[in-house]
Amino acid sequence: MKFIIFISTLFIVAGCTTMLLQPADFSWPVESVLKVDDKGFVSEERYTFDINVKPIFYEEFKDSNSVSGKEIRVIRDKVGHYYFTGAGFKNIYMFKSVEGGMKLEDKISISDSLALQKPAFNQKPAYVELIDGPNKYLVTGAEIVRSK
Repeated sequence: MKFIIFISTLFIVAGCTTMLLQPADFSWPVESVLKVDDKGFVSEERYTFDINVKPIFYEEFKDSNSVSGKEIRVIRDKVGHYYFTGAGFKNIYMFKSVEGGMKLEDKISISDSLALQKPAFNQKPAYVELIDGPNKYLVTGAEIVRSK
């Protein structure tokens, strides 16, 4: 009888443990440049997601009504963070996935005075690189380092 109780308890405890798949690499090899539609949404078919980006444009420009046709750049790093920016932006927005959407983890300031002109993201082994003309920025999580 004790053996049956022991085995039953073992199965119950084993059934309650969470499966963890590690290591995982969530990075995208290249950025995606997405056009904002009339409703403020962008759609990425290669990596399969749709997300409303109007709140990003409102935070950056205090205007979310004239986003249709604008481009936003997005890349995903190794640990699964999404980075968003675009021409005219002074910040990079770092998000993490949550159930039903994305949550802002950090707003990373690039410059208080100069806006990005032609930004482009690149995936590197240890960081995400943001290139804007002659300027290069290395982004690791919420930290940014300017390099040349």
